[in-house]
Amino acid sequence: MDHAVRKPPVPVAVALLAGLLLSAVSVAATPVPADDSAEAAALVQVIDLIDAGHFTRAAMLIDAHATAASQPEDAWAFQHERMRRIRLDFTLDEAAAKAAVRRAVPDLRDAEFERWDRQGLLEHLDIDGTRRYFKRAPSNLFRLSSEARARRHADAPLPSAGPLETLNAYHAKVVQAATASGRTSVLPQRVEVSQSLTVKADAVPAGTTLRAWIPYPREIAGQQDHLQWRGSAPGQARIAPPGTLQRTAYLEGTAVAGQPTRFEIRYALTVSARHTAIDPATVRPTPNDPALAPYLAEQPPHVRFTPALRLFSAQVLQGEARPYEVARRLFDAVDQIPWAGAREYSTLSNISDYALRAGHADCGQQTLLLITLLRMNGIPARWQSGMVYADDAAHYSNLHDWGALYLAPYGWVPMDVTSGRLDSPQPALRDFYFGGLDAYRIAFNDDIGQPLLPAKRYPRSDTVDSQRGEVEWDGGNLYFDQWDYDVQSHIVPLDATR
Repeated sequence: MDHAVRKPPVPVAVALLAGLLLSAVSVAATPVPADDSAEAAALVQVIDLIDAGHFTRAAMLIDAHATAASQPEDAWAFQHERMRRIRLDFTLDEAAAKAAVRRAVPDLRDAEFERWDRQGLLEHLDIDGTRRYFKRAPSNLFRLSSEARARRHADAPLPSAGPLETLNAYHAKVVQAATASGRTSVLPQRVEVSQSLTVKADAVPAGTTLRAWIPYPREIAGQQDHLQWRGSAPGQARIAPPGTLQRTAYLEGTAVAGQPTRFEIRYALTVSARHTAIDPATVRPTPNDPALAPYLAEQPPHVRFTPALRLFSAQVLQGEARPYEVARRLFDAVDQIPWAGAREYSTLSNISDYALRAGHADCGQQTLLLITLLRMNGIPARWQSGMVYADDAAHYSNLHDWGALYLAPYGWVPMDVTSGRLDSPQPALRDFYFGGLDAYRIAFNDDIGQPLLPAKRYPRSDTVDSQRGEVEWDGGNLYFDQWDYDVQSHIVPLDATR
């Protein structure tokens, strides 16, 4: 989710992050594979080489081991594709990166750029010895550095915040409605949605059948219900069963020469705000319930209890063991990691570890980091993601990731660490997103890396989340640079059923 400049980090959190970044250099992020075969170890070596930018050496190992019997061939082949995708993210050389920064800071000095680069404020990767900058590094610089923001010329304002990223009257209405009614789901509203995926003209040969998956919500008690399918183009969409954790509508279409191929779905649903009044004194340790076990476990490759995360957790908690305080401290610590535009998730080998080491993260990276830290400390946590929107007058929509944690005796309660603490002296408003959610979001996904239905033949463009969609043809997957997506929402009267 594109995000406004985050609130200034508190000094303690800054010190913890800085110390972790320094100490983590020597702490390996890639675990020893469960399969100790030579091929498995070689694949781990390939992943590490790619992460370090040694593409030529990695390619040699891939070619040597791609047909190894004890590892799926596509696990090796995807590492070739991952390198290609990384190159699409790291498109800028030094001259282009400087030129991009100079559009906002016309009198940029080379020494300034070099210092910001050394400080890790300009994300880069040395690919086979040649430095390449992330294509969003110049804009991210102004989110990460107050010095750089102060250097921007007056005609280069920072992006504005989303409507609910800062405290406003709506948050108070939710708390008041929940308090007055005694309910945890309040202020429902009806929203009509259209989502489209458009493959660019001539991306595939004319006459080719294109297969598209567009994210589609499922009903979730207390959060979103009364889901109504309105139709699709082309017709005859195949909607995945309601229990699918990354639910989609599947469509097929035929490519026409010189013309884009468009897929669209339309639906309506009712979304409610959530608020749970949590009394810290009543929170008990997590019960020994088998149903909670999956949400306490590692979930490779992106939820791993690495030495670096264990160190960070220990520094944050300082021996604290009370479940509510553990969750609260970890939430606050991750909240202090500055938001920045993210690399494509499929290019990252371990997102939670990356979020800690990079010194910045987007909403999904922050959420996966928090989920990992909570599970590591015995607190069940799980993923949720989809889209956020606003009242029609705001003309706003975006992709967003958040989650939920389990606090006995309250059960599962929402959390949105990217929205984080709101600026209020009132605990119920300050902690709105620690146990609550607004009603301006639609969840498509309740887990990461789940199979799509019907199954996709080729590796997904997003191997973790499912928010924009996926598309392929008999010749392979179509990556994000070959198609566009769009989401339009419209709030209607609650009883609207047309």
